[in-house]
Amino acid sequence: MTAPEIHWEENQTPHSARWRSESGAAPPKRVVVADDTMTADMAYRQACEGVGLLWRGDFQNARQLLQAMTRRVDKRPRKPVDTLLDAFNQHRQIQSQRARILGMLLIPFDAGHGIPLRRAPDAKLACEEAHGPAAESYVASLRELLGLIGAFEWRKKGVEIPALNARIHPHYGVFSPLRGEYVDLVARTPMPRGSVAFDIGTGTGVLAAVLARRGGKRVIATDTDPRALACARENLERLGLSKQVDVEQTDLFPEGRVSLIVCNPPWLPARPSSPVEHAVYDPDSRMLRGFLGGLAAHLTPNGEGWLILSDLAEHLGLRSREALLDMISRAGLRVIERIDTRPTHGRAQDPNDPLHAARSKEVTSLWRLGAA
Repeated sequence: MTAPEIHWEENQTPHSARWRSESGAAPPKRVVVADDTMTADMAYRQACEGVGLLWRGDFQNARQLLQAMTRRVDKRPRKPVDTLLDAFNQHRQIQSQRARILGMLLIPFDAGHGIPLRRAPDAKLACEEAHGPAAESYVASLRELLGLIGAFEWRKKGVEIPALNARIHPHYGVFSPLRGEYVDLVARTPMPRGSVAFDIGTGTGVLAAVLARRGGKRVIATDTDPRALACARENLERLGLSKQVDVEQTDLFPEGRVSLIVCNPPWLPARPSSPVEHAVYDPDSRMLRGFLGGLAAHLTPNGEGWLILSDLAEHLGLRSREALLDMISRAGLRVIERIDTRPTHGRAQDPNDPLHAARSKEVTSLWRLGAA
């Protein structure tokens, strides 16, 4: 597939470069050159009209301009809504528009990920870890670059996981275990007898590591995303668990029957707007349905499937509890027990969050399932 290009005119000469976007955004159809003389009002107005602003000024001034544009975007009034589902749909629409507008401030990159701007940071390592080598120059949004640099710092620092007494280091584009309540559920639920477990959709490998530390003599962790597979392998190697845990590129289940299968699927049945949102949004509950539908065929007679799921979708009107129980029943499964916990992340207590009415009621559950 041919990489998209971005086109602009500079000094009365046509130019083009490769367009790079991890979010899958299309290149702006019109691009103008911008520098330190551009005002925030002008930049915001142009961005709202879909005009890309290719920055040629000071890098730190571009960051300040992006902050000023962000303030203008966030001042936009929200329309009153009648239901939480309406609030969710409005929130998603606003976030999409926000990302589109703020993504119009563009940064040039040289081959090798160098940034040819005054006071630009050295982001070569961060870009290479996310994108791989760059043999040619390209253009990307400043907002995406800052997110990439932030992810690079998280990868270096890691996320403290009390259940492991260690840190997990998430790679760019891999869901970070910042919300620790689901990890704690897996860490404290009594394990069924058996020496082999599956971790479906392993991501960073955090749940596979918890299972291995809890006594699983062999854990098979699966995922389809190459970034997640590399991330899980690196974390398990760092924790000294690589001989105990096999990481396989498989859609859902590996072959065989085991006594314990764990899955923490995306919690919201909605369409992701970018590749990095696949860890949060599961269109039509496809992964959830796939896990439930194949679970009984991969369990030993007394084995258990642990489904970790938030009920936020129920509060938002995206999926009912009855629909979830019907999925479980139709898959030939029964509920052995449901273990609940309350999330402690900041947004659950933030009354200014547009979805606070739903988040304040949210419960995360570990459903212990067995064959009916």
